[in-house]
Amino acid sequence: MSGSGPPPKRQKARRNADQVPQTVLRWEPAEAPDLPDIHIERDGELVEFEWPVRTRVWWQTWIDSPQSDHFGATDWQYLLDTALLHARLWTGDLKAAAELRLRVAAFGATPADRARLRMVFAEADGADSGRGASGGPSARERYGAAKLRSLPGGKASSDGA
Repeated sequence: MSGSGPPPKRQKARRNADQVPQTVLRWEPAEAPDLPDIHIERDGELVEFEWPVRTRVWWQTWIDSPQSDHFGATDWQYLLDTALLHARLWTGDLKAAAELRLRVAAFGATPADRARLRMVFAEADGADSGRGASGGPSARERYGAAKLRSLPGGKASSDGA
């Protein structure tokens, strides 16, 4: 038989508390590698793989992207493997499209991907400074600090009204 008395009360936890602690890593930026020379076997002999022009343009786009400032060595290696999928797609293998989409989404390829990853461009933040949520002037700009006053009779009022 268990102990006497009611069971202990559960500790109330915040619903939004992190369930798993975060691991903080040392940041080491990495340079983008070049697309490598690859040899593939074709008809029993090794031939050099020719990267499609679209894949070379795609690769340069990623190198020039704002996201690439935050890529480490493992990110570039993953993206390099993704370049192979991109090349397969552009040489006619449509089965590579789904995996390619999943992989580039992880890097913020589309506006929807960037929104999901909570990425914003700095120029957009700077353009909105001093503006309200609607894009118009803020209340402080419309009414000025001197025109705003508190009304008597609130909870913090000292006159008892």
